[in-house]
Amino acid sequence: MLSKNAKIKFDVGKTADGFDAYAKDGDGSIVTTGSSLAELKANVLEAYNEHAAYHGKEKITEDGIEFEFDIPSFFEGYGIINAKALSRRIGMSNVLLSQYVNGAKKPSPKQVAKIAAGLREVGKELAELQLA
Repeated sequence: MLSKNAKIKFDVGKTADGFDAYAKDGDGSIVTTGSSLAELKANVLEAYNEHAAYHGKEKITEDGIEFEFDIPSFFEGYGIINAKALSRRIGMSNVLLSQYVNGAKKPSPKQVAKIAAGLREVGKELAELQLA
């Protein structure tokens, strides 16, 4: 049984037609796909809850889902984020970030942390933004 604040983590990957998501728990694996992130989220919720019902577990809501993206999948899913502008902001070579985004190179954990910190900083600024 999940604790009240626990989340089921799904690893998200890019596919030719959209995205796939994968999670593993003590009773097996949950795998699904979606052509968009909204569809993927709905399919993840349905797939997990069918898995939970079969194994006598409690169902979850959207709040019980957590997505973990690799770099290419993140930039595919959130195309509004400009990788070139982000590279300047975080002091990373545009060519290097582009290679990560395109899957030509795999970033080290340190580079992933640098990218994630930059994205969180932008997200925080946007959340605090006031428009007139």
